[in-house]
Amino acid sequence: MVNRHTALKIRKAHRYLGLFLGIQFLMWTISGLYFSWTDIDDIHGDQFKKEKPKQTSFNNLLGTAQLNLKEPIQNLELLEIAGEPYYWINENNLYNAVSGNKKNGITEQEAIKVAERYMLPDLKLDKIRRIETVSDHHEYRGRPLPAYEISYKTDENLKAYVAIDNGAFQTVRHRDWRWFDFLWMTHTMDYQGRDNFNTIVLRAFSLLGLITVLSGFLLWYTSSPTIRKIYKRTKK
Repeated sequence: MVNRHTALKIRKAHRYLGLFLGIQFLMWTISGLYFSWTDIDDIHGDQFKKEKPKQTSFNNLLGTAQLNLKEPIQNLELLEIAGEPYYWINENNLYNAVSGNKKNGITEQEAIKVAERYMLPDLKLDKIRRIETVSDHHEYRGRPLPAYEISYKTDENLKAYVAIDNGAFQTVRHRDWRWFDFLWMTHTMDYQGRDNFNTIVLRAFSLLGLITVLSGFLLWYTSSPTIRKIYKRTKK
């Protein structure tokens, strides 16, 4: 058994470690509870979107040889923008698949039409704005820019995002997603991108958490009357 002086040091270290780590432990617990009690589909905003957007069929589309292309095609995708077919070529150029005209970005009205294909029809439009840049903490981070941010009149502060360069519907964001994003940040302790589990801060707190738990076991061992009795019997 350790002497009283050593036992007091262990108790003091355990107390201050618990105090230092307590807030982070609390955030881990709160975020874990939130994650386990929420439906990830609701967090993604599926309750605001149509189950499956209506797919339009097109006829008499131009062949790529009829387009005025200046570079070889490496990637090609057929997109629908406001009821019109477009070729998105090499993830850089947008061409009308009927007229062959090159299109430099979509308009606000076209963005609204794109969003209507995905969002529920009873949602009422509030406003739309163009965004050129976003911060590392913005809810639209990591996605194509520029884009249109389309806001709806809801209690959840619902927003949909449509890329301007190719008119592709990107994502929706709402109140519960923002809570999830904040709690996920505190859970991973990645205060920039949110998804890095190898940050020095997380490693340090995880290690200190382990030390705190082990010091608690050691504290129980050094202060347990039962252990002391067993120790005294073995010394006789």
